[in-house]
Order: sequence, then structure tokens, then C-alpha cells
Amino acid sequence: MSLAEKLAQRAEKEKVDLVILCGDLTFHEMSTDNLIGPFAKRKKKVLLIPGNHETVATADFLAELYGPDIKNIHGYSVKYDDVGIFGCGGANIGPKSRMTDKEIYDLLKQGHDKIKYLEKKIMVSHVHPSDTKMEKLSEFVPGSPGIKKAVEAFKPDILLCSHVHEAEGIEEVIGKTKVINVGRHGKVIEI
Repeated sequence: MSLAEKLAQRAEKEKVDLVILCGDLTFHEMSTDNLIGPFAKRKKKVLLIPGNHETVATADFLAELYGPDIKNIHGYSVKYDDVGIFGCGGANIGPKSRMTDKEIYDLLKQGHDKIKYLEKKIMVSHVHPSDTKMEKLSEFVPGSPGIKKAVEAFKPDILLCSHVHEAEGIEEVIGKTKVINVGRHGKVIEI
């Protein structure tokens, strides 16, 4: 059974309203089979961003393939009830979707500007902020100063990320923002 199928079963069992995928959906774009289908089959809304293993085009393709309940929020935002969610995929290192910290910040700002009036905000990124515990768990995966600047400027309630796979499950706080590395196995969060 695929990891996506296991996560979709868990989302159904735990009555999850929204699934957020924080990138590295593929292994260097070798296959997009059954990545989103298990969630779509269960009528789950899915937000996704590219990681550093796939391009923005692949994330767009996956969102378009499965229809209106699946959205790529790379540089965009959505509103569900009174919660605004904005995101930026890619990373400051890696083989695909490599971006500068200024590009990362600017895309997050672009998404945030559309939902900044909302009281509750969730920021989604692939890479983690610089100067965090997550950064210390890898010798070759630096955090992003652009992400940290966005957290400090936009003050989201939650930041979801997943770039450092070894940091799965780590939670820490920057200002008032709870930073969560959701990793491969995911995390159910009550908002």
C-alpha cells in the first residue's frame, strides 16, 4: 500500500476536512501515479506545494488533473471559513524548484496579501525557517532566511513545513507562530 493511500485512509478515518501536502511529493519526478488520487477518491480537499524534488509545473499538473478540490498554493492563498492559508514551495537548495530567499519571501507575501485581513492564518512552505532546531538536524540542509522573515512579518498562527525529513514531528515556536515539521507521516491539527 502506498504512503498516499495510508494517509488518505487516515484522513478519512479521522474525518479530516483539509489535507495539506508540503512538497517532495515525487522522487525527482520519476512518478506521479497515485499521489493525489487516494485523497480525491475520498472527496478530500487537498492543498499542495512543490518541494525540491518536483517542479512547480508538476504541482500544477497534479492540481489540474484532479479538479477543483485540489489546489497548488505556491505563491497563492485560499480561504476556508475564517482561516487563510498561503504558501510557497521549493527550497533554497535542491535539484528542482530551487529559489532564492527573496523569491521565497516575495511569493509568500503575494499569497499573504490576499488573506491578511483574516484573523487565523496558516503558512505552508517546503523548507523550514533559518535558526531553528530543524536546521540543526541536517549538515547539508540550511533553513531559509526568507521563510524566517515571512514568519516574523506575517505572524501566521501555524507554519507547516517538511524539508528536513529527519526533523519529522518537531514543533517549535517563532514569536507567536507554531512551526511544525509534518514529515512523511503527517499530523492532524485542530484549528
